[in-house]
Amino acid sequence: MVFFKRPLTEVRTMPDISTNHNDHRRELDEWRGKIDAIDRQLAALLCERLRYAGNISAVKSRIGETVLQPEREKEVLGNVLAMAETPLMGTALERIYNCILNESRLFQHEWKGQQSLSSR
Repeated sequence: MVFFKRPLTEVRTMPDISTNHNDHRRELDEWRGKIDAIDRQLAALLCERLRYAGNISAVKSRIGETVLQPEREKEVLGNVLAMAETPLMGTALERIYNCILNESRLFQHEWKGQQSLSSR
């Protein structure tokens, strides 16, 4: 068995951990900043979605429909899942949207309750 020794010119030094750590920390802060911006956009869009859900609740009341509309929820979920880039994202989006749909239903029920109290 033959072992080769590296010439001293090829010996690598350990990277400066503090510099690497600072670079990684900056990168982490950049990614977190991007997520914070998306979270602000999501919150605004979810508020808008809830306003629309309230409007939908009013229309459903006028035409005698119930809040729960399973076929519509399946359609919404299908539209969202079609946007998933990977199966893992699809699974996550399905869980997230099940929560959103559930909260939208609860919001519609609460909205209807407030409307019936204010009309007395």
